[in-house]
Amino acid sequence: MENENRPEITEQPLRIYILGERVLREKAEPVTEVNDEIRALAERMFATMIAANGVGLAGPQVGEKLRIFVAVADDNVRRVFINPQIIKTSEERVDYEEGCLSIPGVYESISRPAQVTVQALNENGKLFTLEADGLLARIIQHENDHLDGVLFIDRGDESFAQQTTEQFQRRAQRVEKRRAEKAAKAQKIAAKIAAQAAKKAGT
Repeated sequence: MENENRPEITEQPLRIYILGERVLREKAEPVTEVNDEIRALAERMFATMIAANGVGLAGPQVGEKLRIFVAVADDNVRRVFINPQIIKTSEERVDYEEGCLSIPGVYESISRPAQVTVQALNENGKLFTLEADGLLARIIQHENDHLDGVLFIDRGDESFAQQTTEQFQRRAQRVEKRRAEKAAKAQKIAAKIAAQAAKKAGT
């Protein structure tokens, strides 16, 4: 999800995976040990999220099939959720226009429970329980979905989800075509240079 207030960036951002890439549709694996490597990953995820003007980011979005996500809601508190479990949701639901760093430029109003209770480990491996509402509750549900290979478009209109998926498939095809053309051009130039060098060596 996206954020208007950008905190300071302290780590090198990671690549954000985009709709159509396989990792976004795979179920993430539990983190077996909260160690320095996981803490470093969390910091880089914060950096990536902040650089992209987001408020939440999950492991699969940066190519890590791990049950971890980070969040900074409107209270500007940095939170790390490792192996999260949503244990309670309210009957009351609210609609909110969501976006996603992995589906840039796409927004849709999504209905979700207004409040959630989540249990998770923090970056120090300590278990905590958090009751959340408002934007934080929305972020938690959105990012937790990522850990199960679910995207926010799956929660809305089915035809809109299909249209968006097809749009990004076409986008990926255009990117691949440009990449192939660029590689072919580079290969042609390299062959020309090699031929000129060989001709020069023979004279």
